[in-house]
Amino acid sequence: MVYSITYRRPPHVDSSRSSLFDDEKRHSIGGSTVNSEGSSVSFGIPDALSFDRIIQGGTCPPCTTRDFMNYLIYIEHAAENLQFFLWYRDYVKRFDALPAKERNLAPVWTVEQAEAEANAIQNTLAPKMVSPETAAVFKGTDFAPPKASVVEVKGNPFNTPPMTPSTERASMIQSDTWSELGSTIVSTNKSYQQKAGDAYQGAELKWQPFTIQPFREEVSRIISIYVADGAPRQLNLSSKERAMLLHALANTTHPSAFRNVVHTVEWSLRHQAHPNFIRWTICNGNRPRVIFARGLGIGGVVGGIISAILITLSGAGRGWRVLSAIGFVIGVATLIAAWKGMCVVLHGMHHRHLRPWELFAEDDTSSADFEMSKSSFDTLGSTNSYEDEPWVAKYEKRNLIRKIFDREVWIQEPALRQIQDTIFLQAVLGALIISAVAVGIFVALPKGNYY
Repeated sequence: MVYSITYRRPPHVDSSRSSLFDDEKRHSIGGSTVNSEGSSVSFGIPDALSFDRIIQGGTCPPCTTRDFMNYLIYIEHAAENLQFFLWYRDYVKRFDALPAKERNLAPVWTVEQAEAEANAIQNTLAPKMVSPETAAVFKGTDFAPPKASVVEVKGNPFNTPPMTPSTERASMIQSDTWSELGSTIVSTNKSYQQKAGDAYQGAELKWQPFTIQPFREEVSRIISIYVADGAPRQLNLSSKERAMLLHALANTTHPSAFRNVVHTVEWSLRHQAHPNFIRWTICNGNRPRVIFARGLGIGGVVGGIISAILITLSGAGRGWRVLSAIGFVIGVATLIAAWKGMCVVLHGMHHRHLRPWELFAEDDTSSADFEMSKSSFDTLGSTNSYEDEPWVAKYEKRNLIRKIFDREVWIQEPALRQIQDTIFLQAVLGALIISAVAVGIFVALPKGNYY
């Protein structure tokens, strides 16, 4: 079974094409989620491989959530969006599961409040912070940064004792206390709280966040990992979006405080990362194998041309020139498939090459490769850097012949096999048309009778 013969694989979406205004993103997402069926048709992605289907775990390798995460880490280098999105979905579930009296401590951050904060931030944009070294260089000149009035942040004396440790008291709380409470967030130092405090100060907040609200410590950690300047998994947010988020989180830990940022992250995942992932997954061979396939295709076309010329120059009848169609069909079909990233030999078995990070996973299941695979789903983990992973050096030492004929594995996802079947059928039909034209030209020529 194949899709329509006019099927086109998803086009590559550049990051520049994903820059839209907030209203456009919100409209395209439809409030919270994208209509997967409609977007799948427009992007050339079947419903079986929609974004929601992948996130919900309804797909098989190589189109699972883990494969999507690996693609974002190793290829697109933007895994923080998916990591934040998965954390937010889990955070909403955990927040809704709280008792009503605890949920009431964190009121909903309404759209009107968000718009009011956006207007206030737009009218009073904070000056850009410069490093102390830069400030020292420009000190006493016209380019010296203005001195910002430092507002002393003090706690509200009417607040009840905090449920989570404040910046000054974080080091006094033993980590095993949190373990006894069953918390998955173990605070061994106050560095993330300090980063969150610096982020709040950079947003010119004049009050301390309400520590009595649920999940306040977790929110502070999220700020230090995804929002603060220089964070290990810093999201690609504008200064206005970052300031709006910090102002909202200073008032409440309700999931609605993340509304605008989640729209930006989800839009990027659905309309940029997801189509690019499906386009990349359609390719069943690594780059050396695809280049090798292109070379074979060119060789087939050249062989067809040479054989047609030799037969035309000979005294053989015109019918013999049809034999050159064999080279044309094989060469053109291979070229068309390779142009779309497919190797026809691998497709004949519905196989694909193992990715470089998958090649050595079986040998190093207890090493850093396996740990990285697990930590990529740790939404409160460290940076997504992979340069020090063992497979990088091992794959670089692999010779070209081994890369071309690397290990293969069967493609389990039926929808992906159907896409590849469709592309293969398109390649064959295109090759038949081109070959018919080429052979027809040679058949029309008079024979040379040179030998």
